[in-house]
Amino acid sequence: MTDDQPSYGTSDTSYQAAGELSGLINLCDEFYRIMAVSAEAKVIYAMHPGDDNLSSKKLAYFLSGWLGGPKLYRENFGAINIPCAHAHLPISTSERDAWINCMRKAAAMQPYADAFKIYLIEQLKVPAGRILQACGN
Repeated sequence: MTDDQPSYGTSDTSYQAAGELSGLINLCDEFYRIMAVSAEAKVIYAMHPGDDNLSSKKLAYFLSGWLGGPKLYRENFGAINIPCAHAHLPISTSERDAWINCMRKAAAMQPYADAFKIYLIEQLKVPAGRILQACGN
């Protein structure tokens, strides 16, 4: 990063780069719209409960704390261990990749800096990989 670009992952710089809560809500709403129509994501989308609004809210709240902003997920839904919360699901590399690809598409539609879009997807690959391991793959 140059001096004029924020150092993502420090303090709340990533949360700010994502547009704070309103930006994360937009990202997550778009993500679930994409998941709902993506043939690639059909299997993983079916693993979600029927309420996309609640799923989107939970993801946005999780991302808020994960990106250095307010810990909204914990405040509203309690503590969560992402890999353990998904361990019961039949997630393989195909589902992981579909999830990441849908998030990449959703991020591309946001007014984020290009550097942040790349950073966000690379960072999301970490918990996605941990979920894959927790699911036995």
